[in-house]
Amino acid sequence: MSHYDLIIIGGGIVGAASALKVMQAKPGLKVLLLEKESEPAMHQTGRNSGVIHAGVYYAPGSLKARYCREGLERTIAWCQQYNLPYLQCGKLIVATDGQEEQRMQALYQRCEQNNLQPQLLTQQQLQQKESAVAGVGAIYVKQTGITDYKRLTQHFLHLFQQAGGEVRYDSTVLGLDETEQRVAVKTADTELYCEQVLNCAGVYSDELIRQLLPDIDWRIIPFKGEYFRLTDKYNKLVKHLIYPVPDPELPFLGVHLTLMIGGYVTVGPNAVLALGKEAYNKTQLQLNELLDMVRYSGFRKVVRNNWRSGLEEFRNSVNKRAYLSLVQKYCPQIAIEDLLPYPSGIRAQAVSDNGELIHDFRFAHTQRSLHVGNAPSPAATSALPIADAIFDKLKDKL
Repeated sequence: MSHYDLIIIGGGIVGAASALKVMQAKPGLKVLLLEKESEPAMHQTGRNSGVIHAGVYYAPGSLKARYCREGLERTIAWCQQYNLPYLQCGKLIVATDGQEEQRMQALYQRCEQNNLQPQLLTQQQLQQKESAVAGVGAIYVKQTGITDYKRLTQHFLHLFQQAGGEVRYDSTVLGLDETEQRVAVKTADTELYCEQVLNCAGVYSDELIRQLLPDIDWRIIPFKGEYFRLTDKYNKLVKHLIYPVPDPELPFLGVHLTLMIGGYVTVGPNAVLALGKEAYNKTQLQLNELLDMVRYSGFRKVVRNNWRSGLEEFRNSVNKRAYLSLVQKYCPQIAIEDLLPYPSGIRAQAVSDNGELIHDFRFAHTQRSLHVGNAPSPAATSALPIADAIFDKLKDKL
């Protein structure tokens, strides 16, 4: 019988950082990480834009704001210490009309509240920084950077294994059964036992939570972010990350230009409802998961409350020219033939029973389990402080 002090479910960056934290803090423990894919970081972690966020958008004092600010500094320090790739290129948040300029002023105040040192740029100053970018003004946030989160995750797990931790790939967790004495973790080919279980299963985390806490008042709804890669002639188009001013009512940041560690530039993402939790392609449909979403009252309320923006996102998803128009607002020289295919990502977005999009991190727990129920962007940036918070919740039980 295989028995562990701790079993961690999920080999994304939050699971990997948490595994390493536990082994470093309590090196004598028997810890196992289970990942359903053949390698780590195959989903949210490996399919995002690689941005090291500075904490521009988040409510002061929220977990998002605190973790992101700390995570920025620690992620860069980690990359420096272990010679992992990163670039602190800075971000420009560009206003293209009067309404966005008003929103930009509020966002500037939010930056200051979150202890950043933003700079307000006039139209002329924006042109001096980025000649290819059109706008009436911008906020410059110098702290923002980029990295390769898949490489970071692999590195965390390498150190975890060096410290005595165990990783098993191709191990999908099918069920959890908790008693007063232990937790049984069921996979397709075995049953494992542990004192504590940590659920970092991302888009599937709520399904595991409901096996132990059936009355939770929220679910994970998958939103797909579709990207394009620009042709190589645009590799030097911009020197900074170029973002639009976002709609403050939505948790998505809008279609932006992102420098990638590989030296190229991507455009995206949008935020369209995915037809399944891993339905990355337009033709992909996971019918059972879609039906489960439609049956959920919180999802139906989200659709009812946000149908206009939902239709707009759907239009931009199926109409490449409509998608392009979002980019051309601030970078008019990009043409439709410049948009090359690029892998989509899926964001695990928690939605409450009353139809609210949950913006902050959310945890759930039982006596022998801890669940990362909502870890939206900037979870990758915040992985190291999230791991510390997780360990603080677990340490007295291990």
